[in-house]
Amino acid sequence: MNQAPAHRRSDGRPLRVVQWATGAVGRSVIRGVLDRPGLELAGVRVFSPAKDGVDAGVLAGRDPIGVTATTDTAEILDLDADCVVHAPGQLGQPYGDLDTVCALLASGKNVISLTGLVYPYAQGPGLVAELEDACKRGGGVSVHGSGVNPGFMADLMPLVLSRLSRQITHVYARECSDFAGHPSWRMVHDMVGFAKTEESYLRSLRPARTMMRAGFAESLHLVAAGLGIELDEVDVDVDHRLARHDFTIAAGRVPKGTVAAARWTFSGLVDGHPVITIEAVHKADASQVTDWGGPGYAVRVHGRPSITLTTDEDWVSNGISAAAAHALNAIPVVCAAAPGIRTFLDLPLVTGRASVPTRATAF
Repeated sequence: MNQAPAHRRSDGRPLRVVQWATGAVGRSVIRGVLDRPGLELAGVRVFSPAKDGVDAGVLAGRDPIGVTATTDTAEILDLDADCVVHAPGQLGQPYGDLDTVCALLASGKNVISLTGLVYPYAQGPGLVAELEDACKRGGGVSVHGSGVNPGFMADLMPLVLSRLSRQITHVYARECSDFAGHPSWRMVHDMVGFAKTEESYLRSLRPARTMMRAGFAESLHLVAAGLGIELDEVDVDVDHRLARHDFTIAAGRVPKGTVAAARWTFSGLVDGHPVITIEAVHKADASQVTDWGGPGYAVRVHGRPSITLTTDEDWVSNGISAAAAHALNAIPVVCAAAPGIRTFLDLPLVTGRASVPTRATAF
């Protein structure tokens, strides 16, 4: 029987973890490390001068723990640590921090990325060679990309469902996200494009198309590799809807006639036919835009038999916590893995850790 990877180093000490950036996901990772036996917080990289020197426990909403955050990358590189959870939140730039990732690897630390690297082979041999070289220079460490979508629903879940089917002809994954409660105007307006005029939105599509293709192409190629096929190309299509009247969401006002929803479709083609399709629907407020279905996820594997999994928007109680947990649970597996790029196709099953209830507590 295979044993789960140990949550400790060979010398018996806990695995030492660095959290890179302390946005919502990063703070959740810190809390998870503090609560997990066998893991120890070694350091925290921050980007705001106001956070420099602040205790990591305080940043995560906990009591002080004696680990202070730093804005100095050199301090992080010099740390004795086993793994870095890299979550800088650089939306629109999945590889904008590649030099940093390679530096972390070369310093002898495994890296789990929450901003890409789900399947780096989709980005070409140059990037693969750069990552593999950094892993070797680090003495044999590994790099792994994780997340929720991409990182789970669009790539790992279709492969899990495919176990129940044969003669598979098409795989479809859909995500519909409702941004009505999202508080960040930078995310909702600048990144996703809501409340932009149609003209402004269309001007922004070229860089947005490049960014979205880079992220979701990895999922398409990962699923293809898992199914034993090779894609010829990836096709990208995008459509949008305008607000029919003024309405307000948590991040701000969406005026009538501005962009209120978008649907991205990514198709992995073989001989001109789509064999894997990912659909990403974003809505400023799902109650205001009814096109393209309601919030939630769907995965369909067409084969013998065909398999369908659908969820509503409450499929997970906290998406930020889920993304953090996915990275957190992968730490011992990645630290124990063979050197180099390690995707879901290379790693053993990653699972959560049970908390055994006491007499005073119950599930």
